[in-house]
Amino acid sequence: MLTAVDHVQVAAPPDSEDRLRVYYTDVLGMTEIPKPPVLAARGGCWFAAGPVQLHLGVEDDFRPARKAHPGLRVTGIEEYAQRLQERGAKVVWDENLPGHRRFYSEDPVGNRLEFLEPYEAEPGS
Repeated sequence: MLTAVDHVQVAAPPDSEDRLRVYYTDVLGMTEIPKPPVLAARGGCWFAAGPVQLHLGVEDDFRPARKAHPGLRVTGIEEYAQRLQERGAKVVWDENLPGHRRFYSEDPVGNRLEFLEPYEAEPGS
């Protein structure tokens, strides 16, 4: 029986780790977590924010994920979008998911990321 998503892995091109570290730590506010040594030898980097983990794995024939993406739940979505924009990240709002505010952005290698926050329940609903 499935109980949770442990992590999401996103591909990255070789030698992109420094750019990814800046984006995922400084822009998104995540913390880099150490990879086990045998996996660290393959390149890439891992990040966490609370129970959320994103793993960036090096792929020699890399192509950015433009449709497939992790959906990351946030609190204070307006402020979070502003944080990304202030740090140079593109924010594209999308109002097509009922019950949610959401926007898309891209990491420095072109992978699509979705950020969403459910609307608070209306009183009496």
